[in-house]
Amino acid sequence: MKFAEVDREDFPHLIALNESCIPHVNSIAESDLDDFLIQATCFCKLVDEEKNLGGFVIALQPGKPYDSVNYRWFERAYESFLYIDRIMISPASRRQGLASQIYLELIALANARSIPRLCCEVNLKPANPESQQLHHSLGFLSVGTQYTENRTKQVDLLVKNLTSEVS
Repeated sequence: MKFAEVDREDFPHLIALNESCIPHVNSIAESDLDDFLIQATCFCKLVDEEKNLGGFVIALQPGKPYDSVNYRWFERAYESFLYIDRIMISPASRRQGLASQIYLELIALANARSIPRLCCEVNLKPANPESQQLHHSLGFLSVGTQYTENRTKQVDLLVKNLTSEVS
């Protein structure tokens, strides 16, 4: 799989993949994707040789007008970070190391920009044990929890401190 920039023609495929993964991620609208095209530090897709979508990633630095309670939590806690809003892997591409490949790219991007940490959240309620296991295996540490969506969701706020890791 290779990384490529996302463009508007990808939106229907990204939305379909995202919506198939609810409740582990929140729903996303086309207007949100438009905003990410402007705001995101990394808004990339992974495609195979035939241009089939394997997954996508959205990551932002602080100071953006992104209206997410989890993003805002990290903004209050840290001056510099790369916030991973979502990583989505298509069902046909799962268990092939794509999420780890994405994280290696994000680490390289963060190191190139002197960003000292990656931040994200993983659902505790409803539970997402696969994502929790992946993040802990990659060296993410829990730095807090919070309830969202009128206490219907609880997230584990995770940070991976970087020390010039090489991908």
